[in-house]
Amino acid sequence: MTAPAPAPDVAVRTTKLRKVFGELVAVDHLDLEILRGEVFGVLGPNGSGKTTTIRMLCGLMRPTSGDATVVGCDIRTESERLRTRIGYMSQRFGLYGDLTVRENCSFYASLYGLAPDERKTRIDELLGDLELSARSNDRASTLSGGLKQRVALACAIAHRPPLLFLDEPTAGVDPAARRQFWKIIYDLAAKGTTIVVTTHYMDEAAKLKRLAFLSRGHLIAVGTPEMVTAQFGLPTIEDVFVELQRRDEAAA
Repeated sequence: MTAPAPAPDVAVRTTKLRKVFGELVAVDHLDLEILRGEVFGVLGPNGSGKTTTIRMLCGLMRPTSGDATVVGCDIRTESERLRTRIGYMSQRFGLYGDLTVRENCSFYASLYGLAPDERKTRIDELLGDLELSARSNDRASTLSGGLKQRVALACAIAHRPPLLFLDEPTAGVDPAARRQFWKIIYDLAAKGTTIVVTTHYMDEAAKLKRLAFLSRGHLIAVGTPEMVTAQFGLPTIEDVFVELQRRDEAAA
């Protein structure tokens, strides 16, 4: 069955999305909508199905059943087109240490099909916007964690994707660098980029516009941070996370 066409303001829509590995149900009948230009969080304890969900939405893993449309692409039938319309960044983004900042950006821009002239213009723009121009000729291996993070972000958005997936992008980065990174992210969202992020930093999660909590493959809460804490009757997002982790460990 083909998923219904999403409304113009919906960037991601899943319908009964399910992924099974043998006897393990990693994601079970996920129904979710993410709006265009939204900074949306996917949270949950380890093993909750976050990574499997993201991999399906990126077109990297075929669902067992159900459907999803991501920035106008069916994840089953248009996975190649989908990959040209999304960016992906994680805490282990594959920068090449022996290449300079500019060379890393140029390499990833070429993978996304940017022509040489367009590539140079776009990289100059990114290095300026992300305050990397002065480090453009430095090898990536010499950079601090926060600077590497910004270079990885530049590589992920070189092709101007309308949707950006961030999988724990600030893990291991100092507080000042995390604060600067999130300012950049909200600036991107203000310009219309949809951001989907996973994080284990609950102070970051509490600032998201909306978030979804997964537990053992099930979507158990979705809404603003205030709505989610009210649903659980707990004071903070961190308390919700700890309670879900406790339940999952007890069930296991």
